[in-house]
Amino acid sequence: MIVRLFFYYSSEVQQIILHIDFDSFFASVEQQDNPLWRGRPIGVTATHGRTCIIAASREAKKLGIKSPSRTTDAKKICPGIIFVPAHFVRYFEISKKFLKICDDFSPTVEVFSLDEVFMDVTYTAKLFGGVDGLISKFKERLRLEIGEYITASVGVSHNRLLAKLASGLRKPNGVMKITPENMLAVYASSRLTDICGIGYRIGKRLNNMGIYNLIQLRSVSLSSLIAEFGQVEGKFLKNVGLGYDDSVVTPYAQKSDVKSVGRQYCLPHNEYDKRKILQNVYELCEEVALKLRRLEKKARTAGIYLGGSESIHGRQTTGKYFDSGRDMFELCLLVIGSQLDGYVRQIGVGVSNLVNVDTIPSPLFLREQKEEKINKIIDGINEKFGDHTIRNGYLLYADKLTTVPNGYGASIRHKLNGL
Repeated sequence: MIVRLFFYYSSEVQQIILHIDFDSFFASVEQQDNPLWRGRPIGVTATHGRTCIIAASREAKKLGIKSPSRTTDAKKICPGIIFVPAHFVRYFEISKKFLKICDDFSPTVEVFSLDEVFMDVTYTAKLFGGVDGLISKFKERLRLEIGEYITASVGVSHNRLLAKLASGLRKPNGVMKITPENMLAVYASSRLTDICGIGYRIGKRLNNMGIYNLIQLRSVSLSSLIAEFGQVEGKFLKNVGLGYDDSVVTPYAQKSDVKSVGRQYCLPHNEYDKRKILQNVYELCEEVALKLRRLEKKARTAGIYLGGSESIHGRQTTGKYFDSGRDMFELCLLVIGSQLDGYVRQIGVGVSNLVNVDTIPSPLFLREQKEEKINKIIDGINEKFGDHTIRNGYLLYADKLTTVPNGYGASIRHKLNGL
């Protein structure tokens, strides 16, 4: 028998929103899997011989090693730091277990990134003895089912903005509540950049206006913020100052209206070999096309960015809709043209002008029909046996890029919906 629970929200009921954020997630997973690394400073590096730390352990952070940072700089701070290559497939496995646990505490869980979620427990907290009881039980499940070295910090508030701020104030493995009563005290001791959405550049511009903390931001006029930042950003900053956020927690299983799909990749070194550069572009086009097919969408516009000795970027729009890597790659080649001289270090590709597959006519020509069938077969094989089991011949001797899980990515939502 299937029992469905329906919760009816009332404007008189104050929401209870949790923001749950793993502590030093990538590094903690590595330390959980290798007990010899526990208690020691480690830096997780990207694959393919990277020289950049993408995640630092709690022990490394205490020494002043940040992420991202260069491995050479980290060595100067701590000569004994251990460098570990990233294992994204493993991190995604842990993330899936994490979400299954979350689902047992609320039907309303939103994936914010691979290692953090928002959870609306307004009507489920009482089932676990209140919000404190729920968090206690959640942390115990995390310890038993994922591991004692992989911990999470929890922020609690009446909206997403403040819950997100709260989770970062009691790290690691802490719990912090922001209420209407203590919000001003929290704001007085918090930095502008503690707020998600206020980075270094925006913080600098606020400083130039004489605003150095959240209390000062609270008192500045909306018109002044709009004059400096424009309508959208100005209103956002004013709401931050007031601690106001009316956005809702959107369940990750709920389909979102995706407007574009993209993929970026940083090469391990300055690459001068034109064939290798184009092979990487093709590989990324294949990944984007796979995301399109998982979303059951097709695109008309493809764009590319190549960063290196020179910047090459642009978009091409075609008269027909496509969802194959080959079609996308051909459009990218039109943008590149004969400009590819010197070296390339960064590659970004993406598609836009998306439509649902069921809103456009099926292909008339036999070749296109066969191509769609072949893509479905290849997708199924790669899904079952792993990425790159079957690849385009152009990529036969090319490096295999690891498909990096991304909490915002279409492919991740697709996989999570199958939990």
